Amino acid sequence: MSENSGPAILVENIKRKYGHIEALRGVNLQVEKGTIFGLLGSNGAGKSTLIKILVGSTRPNEGQVEVLGLNPFKDSRKLRELLGYMPQTPALYDDLSARENIRFFGQSHRLPDLTEQVEKVLEFTNLPGRAGDAVSGFSGGMKQRVSLACALVHRPQALFLDEPTAGVDPLLKENFWEHFRQLAAQGVTLFISTHLMDEALLCDKLAIMQDGAVLACDTPQNIMLRGNTTVKIWRGNRLERQTISEYPTQLPGLLQSYGLDPSITRLELDQDNLETIMLRLINAKPGANPEQAMAKVS
Repeated sequence: MSENSGPAILVENIKRKYGHIEALRGVNLQVEKGTIFGLLGSNGAGKSTLIKILVGSTRPNEGQVEVLGLNPFKDSRKLRELLGYMPQTPALYDDLSARENIRFFGQSHRLPDLTEQVEKVLEFTNLPGRAGDAVSGFSGGMKQRVSLACALVHRPQALFLDEPTAGVDPLLKENFWEHFRQLAAQGVTLFISTHLMDEALLCDKLAIMQDGAVLACDTPQNIMLRGNTTVKIWRGNRLERQTISEYPTQLPGLLQSYGLDPSITRLELDQDNLETIMLRLINAKPGANPEQAMAKVS
């Protein structure tokens, strides 16, 4: 596969063990270019291990991986120039300023326009006012901004973000997602690991992981359709409850039994939230412990 054809990321039957622990159990994924792809799961689900394999820092025991048409291990030098990686914990030099940190990371890519690019990503991440300040005095959210700028300085075609908004305030999270949308509109592929339900719903496509396996992979909207809807109907003071799945198509039939005009073929109602759906998927696995699953997600 060439760099310019096919999906941005292709994962086929990836397995990874650490001793007797199976971190990944035959993962298959395909991510199209210019997509914001979310990887949702609790701590220990295998999200970070998968990202490390995709960026070439950890080798799988089995399976095949292609990123931008390249093998992360055989073509590591070439691929490194095309990828940006923002780890869960910012890997910055506290004694350097924001600008100096970004310049340091940019120098490894031998950019001919390094100075210009540093200023561009400082502007993009809303950092110009603090560009000359030492990172040691920054809040966690500010360090996240610097880390994102470091990952973007060389204009990557694919960006891997491991829990990018964990611990940041709602306003900063909104700003980050504005940046992500801008990047996707420019054709950059974003692969985002998260355990935050509201963040997962902002992705173009979403994979739910647990215990090293992918439980579901679809658009957030389609995954939400897996939830159940409880319909409450009053006859005078008497309350009746009906629970249905696939409510857009099943709800009309239910309400027609109560005398709804049969010409109405589709209705929309509130349904289970993403956390409830995720827990149901986890608990559907053989041997799943509902209490343990709830503790992992919360």
